[in-house]
Amino acid sequence: MSATPATWHDVENGAYEADLPLWRDLAAGARGPVLDLGAGTGRVAVDLSASGHEILALDADPELLAALAERAPQVTTVTADARDFELKTAFGLVIAPMQLVQILGGRKGRSAMLERVHRQLLPGGTFAAALAEPREALPGEEAEPPLPDMRESDGWVYSSQPVSVEERDGHVIVTRRRQSVAPGGELWEEQVEIALDLVSVPEFERELREAGFSRLERREIPQTADHIGSTVVVCRR
Repeated sequence: MSATPATWHDVENGAYEADLPLWRDLAAGARGPVLDLGAGTGRVAVDLSASGHEILALDADPELLAALAERAPQVTTVTADARDFELKTAFGLVIAPMQLVQILGGRKGRSAMLERVHRQLLPGGTFAAALAEPREALPGEEAEPPLPDMRESDGWVYSSQPVSVEERDGHVIVTRRRQSVAPGGELWEEQVEIALDLVSVPEFERELREAGFSRLERREIPQTADHIGSTVVVCRR
């Protein structure tokens, strides 16, 4: 049997902390509640909630949000697509961590998301979105394969290792080998492909201006031993 989507989300994303200081800094300066787009199992939402912020976590996958709700019942969760949502609350800060804006199906999907975000922000509110240059992960000829992401839970051991990265049709495709090892030693294995849109920071900034955002600035998140770096574009409604 394979692990649940929530388990793989934790294995592949849960240990990443390099961006947390930035989200904390933005939340500390925000007025009103914070909307976390693509919240997943709560890597960022749980952290910000622990600091006393009012958080609404939005994700299209109810299984991921169910795991978040177990960890942080005080966080409000909403199952919805970032490209098509409508909430009664207005937010002082909306964030799109990791590379959410690169899995929305290209410019059309990003534009739909930006229209929704602009509508949900308080006047003068802040939107911040992270983008990576996934081609930086393309291995050189002499590159060693990266170490797997691993997690142990209830005697099970889960491992996820990138085995190839290739550019294809305007995307960078990351192929991962996922393995689940039961307490008794039984092994389950599968391969999955994760596609990231190729969109540059200047291109995304043009899209933000067209959507009515202003006062754009960039914040850099450095590369770590396990993750490529990223640029967070911060702007105002």
